[in-house]
Amino acid sequence: MDDDFAAQVVSQGDDPRLREILEEVCRITGMGFAAIARVTEERWIACQVVDKIEFGLDAGDELDLKTTICNEIRASGQKVLIDHVAGNPTWRTHHIPALYGFESYASLPVLLDDGSFYGTLCAIDPAPRTVSAPAIVAALEGFAARVGEILSRRTGPA
Repeated sequence: MDDDFAAQVVSQGDDPRLREILEEVCRITGMGFAAIARVTEERWIACQVVDKIEFGLDAGDELDLKTTICNEIRASGQKVLIDHVAGNPTWRTHHIPALYGFESYASLPVLLDDGSFYGTLCAIDPAPRTVSAPAIVAALEGFAARVGEILSRRTGPA
């Protein structure tokens, strides 16, 4: 990998505990794709990925930041949960779900121990999934916190 920053992000994500968390995100949500993304003001880079739906992203791959909801999460610090894009008045005409072809989406901010924003824990699926149920939201929030704890030890100061 020629890009030192992307290589560093991939190295940070190379942890079996992170892969286990992503597997569990897929299991409890029913979604086929989950990722930890490093999101900065300029870039979205996959840190770690579980892809059961052939979405086509691997660790180190990059998306145009403007084509991600994660950029909005970076700016707001708020999670986004969508059970069914087509049935949601806010999201059914939004360009990003149409671009990537997903019907369900969950993304939560990942904060490092010092409170700085690292990126997101996100999941998508082409089928509707119930991700806004209180038990699932609580589990996802716990996973995002755990990801932040693990990455805090792997990244050093932000």
